[in-house]
Amino acid sequence: MKIIVIGGGIGGLTTALCLHKAGFDVVVYESVKEVKPLGVGINTLPHSVRVLTHLGLQETMAKNAIETTDLVYFNKFGQQFWTEPRGRFAGYKWPQFSIHRGTLQMLLWEEAKQVLGEEKLIPNHHLSHFEQNETEVKAIFINRETGESIRQETGDLLIGADGINSVVRQQLYPNEGPPVYSENVLYRGTTRMKPFLNGTSMAMIGSMQQKMVVYPIDPTPDENGNFLINWVGNLKEGKSKLTARDWNREADKARLVEIYKDWTFDWLDVPAMIDGAKAVYEFPMSDRNPLDRWTFGRVTLLGDAAHPMYPIGSNGASQAILDADYLMECLLKFKNPLAALEAYDQERVPAAAKVVLQNRAKGPDQIMDLMEERFPQGFSSEEIPHDELEQVMEHYKKVAGFDVQTLNLKG
Repeated sequence: MKIIVIGGGIGGLTTALCLHKAGFDVVVYESVKEVKPLGVGINTLPHSVRVLTHLGLQETMAKNAIETTDLVYFNKFGQQFWTEPRGRFAGYKWPQFSIHRGTLQMLLWEEAKQVLGEEKLIPNHHLSHFEQNETEVKAIFINRETGESIRQETGDLLIGADGINSVVRQQLYPNEGPPVYSENVLYRGTTRMKPFLNGTSMAMIGSMQQKMVVYPIDPTPDENGNFLINWVGNLKEGKSKLTARDWNREADKARLVEIYKDWTFDWLDVPAMIDGAKAVYEFPMSDRNPLDRWTFGRVTLLGDAAHPMYPIGSNGASQAILDADYLMECLLKFKNPLAALEAYDQERVPAAAKVVLQNRAKGPDQIMDLMEERFPQGFSSEEIPHDELEQVMEHYKKVAGFDVQTLNLKG
């Protein structure tokens, strides 16, 4: 069976590796001329590292990532109100890794090049559209710069893993319109600096009105003992002129330093961290409304093309990896590829929709607003509602598919 994957990002490459391992003939088409390590930090949670481990990638990831030990929440005054262990430190069989998105993509690209063969990874081919009938699906590619038709590829199935602005999704849902903007703008950067807390912690600070997420993403210090720290500022800005999700649009760093000027804590100097970044990038935090179905005949969606979500709960890339794994399971289980895609649809569409909607409802970050609303001037340790915070966190883990007992049973 020949499977065409549209998109050479994390979801598309993981899909290609999973399907190749299962014995399928896979070819990956990527729109950009050259795949480069773009972006900033992301997390791969234990349920996705399970999949990557089965692909033989855990050791390589460990050399290029930080194994996150704990997640710690603070209010805008730098007071800690919640902490929990993560990954293997929380009893999972697999770690949680914090890693540069570009590093992970290049790691997957190089692995796919070795395993599938370089001829199966085809950059600089932008999907124009696809056609399908009862026996096959055909993808038509163009040169994005000239619009010239440059190639056609025929296969048994086509997987649209081409991101939030997916061409495949647009053809399946031509009247959907643009992504849904949350009225939050994300400001992202990386800074070489001394480690904070225990050196492998992820910190969440503030509330959803003004928030900062901070975590290290590279295990190798520079000559001064500084580590690469990823940070994300989230500001509720209301209507914005930004209309598309763009990881490479530079923001006004000085303005951001001014907004966070009072966030100087004994364990982290936030304005100095922002000022120390070479560049700051902004984009509107956006998603899309959940779909009733992703599969139409021989074509289906995966990853951000299927379920783009707010980066809350550190689960976007992980859900794409879960898509890839379950798609492989379905194709192995069902002899009829159309039945396999339908089974994939029935499982993953509702599961991913729950995460999208939970993230819109603030996901685990509900506890940040809860503490801000109750204690806007700070709190004493005796006032922290531990039971209530724990309920929020445990509920999200079950919705998002990484509670310890359920996940560890999967082996």
